Formats: sequence, structure tokens, C-alpha cells
Amino acid sequence: QVQLVESGGGLVQAGGSLRLSCAASGSIFSIRAMGWYRQSPGKQRELVAVIRNGGSTNYADSVKGRFTISRDNAKNTVDLQMNSLKPEDTAVYYCNAESTWLLRNPPTRDYWGQGTQVTVSS
Repeated sequence: QVQLVESGGGLVQAGGSLRLSCAASGSIFSIRAMGWYRQSPGKQRELVAVIRNGGSTNYADSVKGRFTISRDNAKNTVDLQMNSLKPEDTAVYYCNAESTWLLRNPPTRDYWGQGTQVTVSS
């Protein structure tokens, strides 16, 4: 079992910055990738950024160059630095962890945080 707790959401003006943090606990050894998703009213949840154990990252086209995902394995945290925020970034942001254990059926499971609201004013 993996538990995820997000923090750092809030209200910020367009052009400002915000840093989201996610703390993981439980079966940390099984985590193979962590990421951030977001969901705004009327839209499906979308991937914002993901970082894998090997260090590779992926970003949504809409946030490339503005957001940076990082991971601190020693502290079991993953952060999302958000710069040059736009009103369209307004959403509930969710931390995600992919856990893989070969003896489990199915081997891979996804865990989610409770979400944190990010609101960007124009």
C-alpha cells in the first residue's frame, strides 16, 4: 500500500509561481514512477508530468518549459515547480504513484493523492 499526501496548492496571479509537493509513505520500494495529473471542470484528468525511477521525464505540451518535476528518493517526495502560471492552469492537481510488484496480481497498481487546488487569476 502506498499513501500520497499533496501540499502547496493555492491562489496565485498569472505569471506567478507555485511549488507542489507530494509525500509518499508505505511500500515505497515498489514505486517505479511518480507524476502529477490535473483536472479542471468539464475536462478529463490529464497528465501534467511524470518522472520514472530511471530519471526520464515527460510533460504535457501545454506545460513544457514552464513546469519542472523532480523527485527526492531519500525523502520519498516528488515536487512540481510551476512557473509562468496561466489561468488555464487552474485545476485540481493530483499526485500519482505507479507501484509494481511482480508477485502481485495485477503486478502494477496506481495510487492517488487527495488532490490540491491550484487557482491562477488573470
